[in-house]
Amino acid sequence: MTNNEVTLPSTIGGLTASGKLHTLSVWFILALRLMMGIAFFQSGFEKVVGGGFSAGGYLTGATVANGSPVADLFVAMGETAWFVSFVNVAVPWGEVLIGLGLLVGALTRLAAFWGAFMMLMFYLGNWDVGHGYINGDFAYMLVFLSVAAFGAGRIFGLDTYVEQYDIDGRPLVERYPWSRYLLG
Repeated sequence: MTNNEVTLPSTIGGLTASGKLHTLSVWFILALRLMMGIAFFQSGFEKVVGGGFSAGGYLTGATVANGSPVADLFVAMGETAWFVSFVNVAVPWGEVLIGLGLLVGALTRLAAFWGAFMMLMFYLGNWDVGHGYINGDFAYMLVFLSVAAFGAGRIFGLDTYVEQYDIDGRPLVERYPWSRYLLG
């Protein structure tokens, strides 16, 4: 191992993968976190400030028109008034909060999880496999998952400080190990 590389092994389901990360990887993970933070904050901010965002037509029409395998689910959601009202608030404000979380590196894993979930829903809603199953929505979902997996909030982010916050003489993440799923 050279001074510029770190070995990163991982085992899932009995299968171990190992790779060497270059120290420059940190900068690329930071760039991905900030890119997605800007994109989501901007998208949400425009919806909040512009007003008039409504998901009803999208939910009932887009998935049917594009042949999404979950079209019936989206139509059912779009025909449920309380759910459409919820989505009309959750999407714009969710994008704003996810974007802010990523930009400042706070609750990064939580923000990245919800960002990935939103991108999965957009992927299913914007279904278009004419050029293959991988599109921008799918790629962004993987970017969010990478940001979470690499603990990007610890790179020039507030999560570094929150994780070490002292509670009765112990860092927060030691006292509450479950918080590692939200921070980082």
